[in-house]
Amino acid sequence: MKKRTGVVRRTTKARVVTPRRRNPVRTDAAAPPLVTRKEITVQVNGVAQTAEVEVRMTLVDFIRERLGLTGTHVGCEHGVCGACTILLDGAPVRSCLMFAVQAAGQEIMTVEALGTPDRLHPIQEAFRDHHGLQCGFCTPGFLMTTLAFLRERPSPTADEIRVALAGHLCRCTVYQGIVEAVSDAAARLRAGTPTPAPRARGGARE
Repeated sequence: MKKRTGVVRRTTKARVVTPRRRNPVRTDAAAPPLVTRKEITVQVNGVAQTAEVEVRMTLVDFIRERLGLTGTHVGCEHGVCGACTILLDGAPVRSCLMFAVQAAGQEIMTVEALGTPDRLHPIQEAFRDHHGLQCGFCTPGFLMTTLAFLRERPSPTADEIRVALAGHLCRCTVYQGIVEAVSDAAARLRAGTPTPAPRARGGARE
């Protein structure tokens, strides 16, 4: 008769169940309502403008459609062509790349504030005299960038002008005339050619 070998039985440990930690990010509270519209106030060409806008509305659409200032043109809508350039707190920006709500509380200057048909700004006169435009679609952006540039560099060289305007496209290829116009505009401003007072144009539309 064979002797049975002993069987070693392992004792099983009691399974410890740890309570699941609650995700601190998840709550049972309802999500806040989605904000789709917001009231903003901006200073446009010296006039305070208050309007309620969709949060997704671009600044260029706000300027053109809500304020009626159509001198600012919409070109590529990718910030490449420069046609939509305006001055925001004195600095040139692409208004197609900003939302209107991002400009709240800031000062906007558009091409309408430069001069009038009867009294052009020296920069506008220089562009006219040197044939710095043909179709004129890109011209507002060139003018606004030139204004900011000449405030910082009142006596620029031709190379500095080309660098300053490198972010603008002119499909009529009048670049040389534009460079000459900016150079002449700088001379006119240095000579103290009077500039017309900014015009207050446009108003918030519903």
